[in-house]
Amino acid sequence: MVIGRQPVIEAIRSGKMLERIFLLRQAKGDPITRIRELAAEHRIPISLVPDARLDAMSRGNHQGCIALAGLVSYLDLQDLISFVQEQGRTPLFLMVDGVTDVRNIGAIARSAVCCGADALILPQKGVAALNEEAIKASAGALEHLQVCRVEGLVEAARTLHLNGIRILAAEKSSGPALYDCPLKDPLAVILGSEQLGIQAALLKISDGLFHIPMAGDFDSFNVSVAAGIILYEIQKQRGSAGPLS
Repeated sequence: MVIGRQPVIEAIRSGKMLERIFLLRQAKGDPITRIRELAAEHRIPISLVPDARLDAMSRGNHQGCIALAGLVSYLDLQDLISFVQEQGRTPLFLMVDGVTDVRNIGAIARSAVCCGADALILPQKGVAALNEEAIKASAGALEHLQVCRVEGLVEAARTLHLNGIRILAAEKSSGPALYDCPLKDPLAVILGSEQLGIQAALLKISDGLFHIPMAGDFDSFNVSVAAGIILYEIQKQRGSAGPLS
C-alpha cells in the first residue's frame, strides 16, 4: 500500500503501478485535486470511501488517501492489438464484465493462458482487483497474460471493431450453440457475471450472441468454467487443440 496524499502523488509520477486509489469522500484541497488528475491521466480507478474504510486499511496517518500497489502491468488496448496483428497472429481477447470474484478472474486468466488468448480486457470499475488472491487462483497465469484496463468496455468494443475484430457475447440461452459459431476470425468474447449477465450496451454493440448447451435446466455454468469451455472450442476450431493430458 501507498499511504498519504504526497506519497500517492509521487508513486504515480514515478511510474509505480497502482491498482486502485481510495479517497475519503469529503476530502478536498490541491493535493486531492492533483491525485484525481493524475489518476485520470494514468487510468487508475478511484473509490470514494468513508473514513472507517481507510482506518481499517491502515493505522497510520492516511490523510484520506490510500493506494493499492498493482501486481500486474497494464497495456494500452490499441498498442496490444497492433502488436498482435504485426506478429501475424489471429487476435483473441476476453472482455470481462462485472465479474467481482477474484478467484473467478484468476481461473479465467489461467484458461486464457492455456488456450492461447492474447489478453484480458477489464474496465476500471466493476470487476475484481488483480491482487495476490487472483494471482494465486490463476496459478501464476496472470504473470504471463497481457491485461488491458480500459475506461469502459463499450469504448473498448469500438476500438476492437475499428481493428476488424468481431465481438461475441456469451449468454445463457441466446443465439446459436457455441460449437455452431465460426470462431476462426479475429475475435473478442464478452463474459458477464453470473448474477447480472452482460450489460445491455455491450450486448447491443456485439456482433452476435451464443450459448453453451447444457444437459439439464440448471441455472448456468460458473463464469470461469464457461470461459474454459469457450476458449477450448476456439482453440479446437483454430486447429491448435491437442490431446488432453
